[in-house]
Amino acid sequence: MADAIGRQDGFAEVNGARLYYVVEGAGPALVLLHAGVADHQMWDAVVPAFRDRYRVIRYDHRGFGQSSFPAGPFSLADDLYGLLGHLGVDQAAVVGVSIGAGTALDFTLMHPAMVTALVPVAAGLGGREPTDKEKEFYKPLEAAYEAKDLERVLALETDLWLVGPGRKPGQAVAPELRARFQAIERANLEREMAGEGSESEAVPLDPPARDRLSEIQVPTLVIVGDADVPNCVKDADRIADGIVGARKVVLPNVAHMVPMEAPAEFNRLLTEFLAAV
Repeated sequence: MADAIGRQDGFAEVNGARLYYVVEGAGPALVLLHAGVADHQMWDAVVPAFRDRYRVIRYDHRGFGQSSFPAGPFSLADDLYGLLGHLGVDQAAVVGVSIGAGTALDFTLMHPAMVTALVPVAAGLGGREPTDKEKEFYKPLEAAYEAKDLERVLALETDLWLVGPGRKPGQAVAPELRARFQAIERANLEREMAGEGSESEAVPLDPPARDRLSEIQVPTLVIVGDADVPNCVKDADRIADGIVGARKVVLPNVAHMVPMEAPAEFNRLLTEFLAAV
């Protein structure tokens, strides 16, 4: 469905899933991939800054937001490829946060000719095994998941991903941002804890992105907040060092959900980067 200002939304049947998408504006394609604790709405403060110059595409990954999560093997990078085919997009700048950043990296390795620019934000690096210290760091969250304690999971995720380690939970982010984050993620958790997706399995890129960063030859901007979880801060270094010519920006006093927490600074960085490439 399209409206008078060029906003189109709908569903695409992609690799057995029904993916909800939103397209706004006209011009070169710009794809925004959400984090694993959000959905397409996390980009609400970003899209208005770009839809006058770009065809901005965002969507809910399978199992998130309004998208389905059918049983069977899947690849988020394959889903992106299928959605772009559905929308008639041959090339795009690809921006992703967290799991969306991992998808952006995998997609760039799989379809390098389709990517004009790459922006991994708060990225997790596919194929890297967590350290013992990192495993210990996430144990409380894993225990809450196993107990299906939704409220406990939501509180821990808020502290980890929105507030960030080392910052004071009550002071780091505005109450309205906290409420927005929790409303989006609560809906995701309710579906997950009801068992949706339990018969699905992600198929990793083989060989993984960790071992193939030198293959990426598109202009790349790596963004991370210094208040993010330690493994994402480290992975930002690995990605920037592994991709020839990549630029890295570290945002002070910003955690994992960069476009939600610091949209003005994020929009400025992305605008300058895209204009240069």
